Amino acid sequence: MPDSAAINAVGSATSAARQRLSAEELAQVAKLAARDREVRLHEAQHQAAAGSLAIGGPQFTYQTGPDGKLYAVGGEVKMSFAAGQTPEETISRAVQMRAAATAPANPSGPDLAVAAQAAAMETQARQELLKETQSRLGISNASQLLHQPASA
Repeated sequence: MPDSAAINAVGSATSAARQRLSAEELAQVAKLAARDREVRLHEAQHQAAAGSLAIGGPQFTYQTGPDGKLYAVGGEVKMSFAAGQTPEETISRAVQMRAAATAPANPSGPDLAVAAQAAAMETQARQELLKETQSRLGISNASQLLHQPASA
């Protein structure tokens, strides 16, 4: 654990470095700091919605600012896309994946692509579930489900 003198030295060095930055560089630092906050919030929202489907924590890509600090400018949360053991479980996982992909207020293009992939996975699982139900009921096609006479 660093001692307070080391922390004060780093703080002094940082404030001294900021004093040497031009107005343009200070504006760039402010822009990078805002982007860092936005990226971290965005990925935290994915992480929270992904729950147990998340594989580890958020991973970030960084850019060094004119002040020498690293700022997160991109990120991702890896998720498991494994199907469940049953169509119902796969549907549940796909719904959660789609929710995680679209959790941030402004999903990115890659986020929307993951949501589309999850929606396709859900559709396929629903089709499998329908086939299983039809087979169990001895129905050869879905329209027969709609035209079954009511049992007395």
